[in-house]
Amino acid sequence: MSDSPAMRDVLGEDAPTNWGKWGPEDELGCLNYLDAAEVLRGVRHIRTGEVFTLQIPMGHPQGDPVFPGRKSIERENILDESSWAPGGGDAPDFPGGLHYADDLAKIFLQGSSQYDALGHVWYDGRIWNGYDAETTVGGLSKASVQPIAEKGVVGRGVLIDMARHRGKSHLDKGETFDHTDLVAAAEQQGVTIEPHDVLLIRTGFLGYWYETTQEEFYENFNEPGLTHSRELVEWFQRGEIANLVTDTIANEVTKDPETGVMLPLHCALMRNLGLVLSEVIWLDDLAAACAADGRWSFLYAAAPLKVVEGTGAPVNPIVIR
Repeated sequence: MSDSPAMRDVLGEDAPTNWGKWGPEDELGCLNYLDAAEVLRGVRHIRTGEVFTLQIPMGHPQGDPVFPGRKSIERENILDESSWAPGGGDAPDFPGGLHYADDLAKIFLQGSSQYDALGHVWYDGRIWNGYDAETTVGGLSKASVQPIAEKGVVGRGVLIDMARHRGKSHLDKGETFDHTDLVAAAEQQGVTIEPHDVLLIRTGFLGYWYETTQEEFYENFNEPGLTHSRELVEWFQRGEIANLVTDTIANEVTKDPETGVMLPLHCALMRNLGLVLSEVIWLDDLAAACAADGRWSFLYAAAPLKVVEGTGAPVNPIVIR
């Protein structure tokens, strides 16, 4: 057994919560902030029409960055031209001689750029909005990724480049920052973090994946990121942030440096506040463009795949500047 304290002791018996804020049946959490007015607010931040897609490649020769215990996509051709070669297999014979390629993939739904369902993590037997954790058995019958996918995520996005703020290509393993650091970086960039924003945070750590070896990346695995504090959770709640998007696998430092607890912010922000999390998002190209002209806000649009009862789903977000 772990010597770490229980999650409820770390977060507090009276941890900030948004349970019930949008009714007893809610499965969208803070995405409820993103109404039509917020979509139009995001549109007003388009200036040059530049388009950035933020998903990482699936099936990269380097492998795909995944949380320990998961695997990269396994893709294979089921049909291709070799299927019609003599002895090549049982390929279909279509009138007119049509040949085609077909392939099959086995993936972890959270094995690429992806959105977490609000029911993805929990403690004390309750997921987001107080639903019983038994609703996760065999598939998420409550707070799955499907409601997120059906709504879509569209609004004003703002990018905070913590790596650039600290003068690094990427933050180090286990390097931490908090809400005060985000505000300081935003001030340095000349942008504000506003209510109902989609908040994107670049650590550069995903770029590090493609520059090093898998062995080095996973050695003493502890990603950089936000750390838990009561003040930080209250800042997110007060600021009504709609969606947290990062270029790391888990949105936060993997193990809290004070308590050793694994991923407390997943519980404090997702399970308790209903803040939707998106991970493994490619931000380096977008950050370079923002730094070049000093514009750090834009229209952000994303919709994960509509996986019924899914704990998460792949996504290819689009930013238009």
